[in-house]
Amino acid sequence: MTASDRPVKRSLTLQGHRTSVSLEAAFWAEFRRLAAVQCKSVNALAAEIDATREPPGSLASAIRVWVLVAVRSGR
Repeated sequence: MTASDRPVKRSLTLQGHRTSVSLEAAFWAEFRRLAAVQCKSVNALAAEIDATREPPGSLASAIRVWVLVAVRSGR
């Protein structure tokens, strides 16, 4: 595992509350790109994903799956 493969923790604000999410650099880059394509902030997109995820899964896992599905669908 290289340093670029390690998860990077970033702070997000979801519905007025701060939270931290750890994702690998490649997932952060693609998540930011997909948010921009949708003309949304990373926080807004993360809040949407958070609102629709099934507990007990983590927000980080939900974001990874969302990114994977988006990439596979050609977004």
